[in-house]
Amino acid sequence: MKLTIEKADLQRGLARLQAIVEKRSSMPILANVLATASGKGESGRLELAATDLEVGIRGSHPAKIAKAGALTVSARKLYDIVRELPDEPIQLESTANGYLDLRCGRSRFTLAGTDAEEYPSLPDFAPGRMVRLQAAVLSQMIEGTVYAASLDETRYNLNGAYFESVPESSRLRMVATDGHRLALVERTVGQDVSGLASGVIVPRKGLAELKRLVDEEDADEIEIGFEGNSGLVRKGDVTLVMRLIEGEFPNYRQVIPKQSEHHITLSVEPVMRALRRVALLSAEHSRAVKVELAEGKLVLSARTPDLGDAQEELDVDYAGPAISIGFNARYLLDCLGALGGKEIQLGLRDGASPVEVRPTDDPDSVAVVMPMRL
Repeated sequence: MKLTIEKADLQRGLARLQAIVEKRSSMPILANVLATASGKGESGRLELAATDLEVGIRGSHPAKIAKAGALTVSARKLYDIVRELPDEPIQLESTANGYLDLRCGRSRFTLAGTDAEEYPSLPDFAPGRMVRLQAAVLSQMIEGTVYAASLDETRYNLNGAYFESVPESSRLRMVATDGHRLALVERTVGQDVSGLASGVIVPRKGLAELKRLVDEEDADEIEIGFEGNSGLVRKGDVTLVMRLIEGEFPNYRQVIPKQSEHHITLSVEPVMRALRRVALLSAEHSRAVKVELAEGKLVLSARTPDLGDAQEELDVDYAGPAISIGFNARYLLDCLGALGGKEIQLGLRDGASPVEVRPTDDPDSVAVVMPMRL
């Protein structure tokens, strides 16, 4: 392998892989990037790929190829080196003893490599139906749901977001829950989604990589499709593949309150600031805060015997019966931060029922937070 590539292209391609490569793995080769040079001369391409066997990504970049070939080297070390190099073309060449020789200006590095044939192959499949989505729309959907996905590995079917199509209205819905809170975002995509596989669970790591992809500066539209237990995303010359979570997602519709008897509209920023302050004196393990609603006011409070008490009072437009309910402050803060918007509407029934949180400017997003006993 022998080629010349622009520093910006190589750095961008390597940066994309850093969250995927496995730093501590029983397979050391998973900490490497697979570099494959193909084509000839100015029309050549350098493909960079990485996988952790659950999520994989490969990107193709223009390069001047003198000799085709492939090699794997440490993804982190190569990225660290390239990032510090001057903005000049970089020459890469594999040596006879399996090393990678890198030159840029007056700099030269030699990295130990591994035979490309030893690197695990990324899944190569073509879903029967791919749907083109606006990158910004998908980014909003992920941001509005992923915070509620479970981190508990024993509840593997909750370790991601449920992806569901609504064909009759050309809408896509994403739902995530960890049993303590639930987040749902629905968006119209303007395309026929009837052929898209529905009811799949995309893992947290896959969602994180997808979010990075759709948030890139040149991201406009992406293609997404599912087949069997795999998902595939394309953005230009970049392909992301992931293994989906096999399991049954709970019936989330049962969790969303059918009818909230009392509603209150709040400005998000003052509530979040008050919650953060009160939570400073909440118990470390539970982050419990009490929310008391009375005529014209909302009172947030926390009490920890070892630390002391905290209380914040906010003026609100409410004339219903007094309600007292306990919550994990972090769960409330997470959903308020993810929903966005300047105002939210809380829907409550009583002190023992879940609270429904909706942005006033987005009827297609909702969060549900379960109460806790104080």
